[in-house]
Parts: sequence; C-alpha cells; structure tokens
Amino acid sequence: MAPKWRELADRLAAQIRSGQYQPGDQLPQIRELVEAGEGSKSTVHAAYKALESEGLVTSSRGHGTVVREPKPLKRLGIARYDKAKWRDGDEVAFIADRVASGRTYQRNEQTQTVRKEKASAAVADAHGLPEGADVYARARVVKEGAQPTHTLTSYYRPEHVEGTRIVDPTPGPAGRGGGFRVLYDAGYEIDRMKEELFARVATAEEAQLLQLSPGEWVVELHRTTYTADGTVVEFAIGVHAATRFAWAYEFKVPDSAKTEDESK
Repeated sequence: MAPKWRELADRLAAQIRSGQYQPGDQLPQIRELVEAGEGSKSTVHAAYKALESEGLVTSSRGHGTVVREPKPLKRLGIARYDKAKWRDGDEVAFIADRVASGRTYQRNEQTQTVRKEKASAAVADAHGLPEGADVYARARVVKEGAQPTHTLTSYYRPEHVEGTRIVDPTPGPAGRGGGFRVLYDAGYEIDRMKEELFARVATAEEAQLLQLSPGEWVVELHRTTYTADGTVVEFAIGVHAATRFAWAYEFKVPDSAKTEDESK
C-alpha cells in the first residue's frame, strides 16, 4: 500500500493532467488540505514536493504552489544553428527554439554581463590556452516571460572579439543574428560544433537564479564552436532547468564505410 503522501500526490497529479488545474493555477494551501482531511502538514508537504520533483508544479515564497506549463520548450539540435537564420536573418539560436515550440520572444527576456576574466581550467583547455589566460565571458540569463529557463556563458579569446558587439553589455542578443553573426562579420565563420550534456542537481546559486526548488535537476551543456580550420571561436557553458526543456535532435546518419570507399 502506497504511503498517504504518495496517494495524495497521485490524485493531484491526475487532476493536473486532466485539466482540473490549469497552467498558472495555484494549488490549495497546505493548511487548506490539512483542514479538508487530506493528511497532516508533513503529508501534504511531501505530496507537493513529489509534484515538484516530477515537474508538474513550482513552489515559491509568496506565490504558493503553481501548476507549470505542461509543454516544455524544444531545445533544437542542429537546426537551431542553421546559418540562414543568423547569417541572412536576425534569428539567434534560442529564438529558433521558441519558434519551433510555438512560443513568442520579447527582447527583454535576455540579460547579460560581459567581463574580462582569467580562464578556468575547462575554458583554457577548450581554447588551447594556458590556465589563467585572459578571456571574455559573456554571461546570459534567458527567460520566458518572468520565468528563467537557462543560463549560458560564452568564453572568447580577446583577439577574436575586442571591438565587436560581443563585448557590448547592452541587454539582448549581440545585434542582428547574435554572436555567430558578429564572429562571421569579423572573419570567423562557424563550421562545426561539439555539444556535451551532463545531468546533475542544481547548486543553491543556480536554484535561486533559475527559480528552482531545492533538489531539482539541471542539464549542463558544454558547447565548443569551431571554424573550418579548427580554430575554437567560442566555448560556452549553459545550465538548463531540466523540466523546462525537451531536447530534440534530427540529423543525417553517417556512413563512415561509404566515405572511406569514396576517398579511395
């Protein structure tokens, strides 16, 4: 027999999935459910924590427990970096995700800081620099409406970006087409990328920044961007709220044996 908190959590989850509670609706206060005979304060609290961990609700001081948007944002793979979008238009990568998800974007939904700092071991290794070398860090917090979805910090060699819009801290993308267009205009056309993903529990600082509940998970992204000659022009670290994204990848399946035959 399931514990009482689990039964309550399952019943509330069914009500959320059936539409009885809509996205943005506030669930009853813990006190109200206790008074209604749903269990003790600790029972109701445990049920609400289970709903949080399952990505169905979010809780915050002053706002109570609120039902989340059921459809996560699509986080595209190859398609989000289509050159036609940023080179010939003004659609930066995360806006491509919004379009694919049927969502809108407002310019004030990205904020950033830009600073010169000493490269960490990971940043130095990606750029082939000695640890402690100077790099520019462009750190962004991206929101959907009032809710943060992820952070992304891009690291650049000074000689690649000094004098460009990338080091301009003005809120929003780095001009038309974003950072990739800036690099393109500076003579550094991106050719390929490597992305690595790591799932882990958010740190206390990340939980506060992304408005997560304690113990929620994030997906950490490491992105390395290369030109055709193998020069690394950007190394980025992103932290994404795990329940707010669905990662979508579509690509042509390689056939290395066929490639080898053609090269003979």
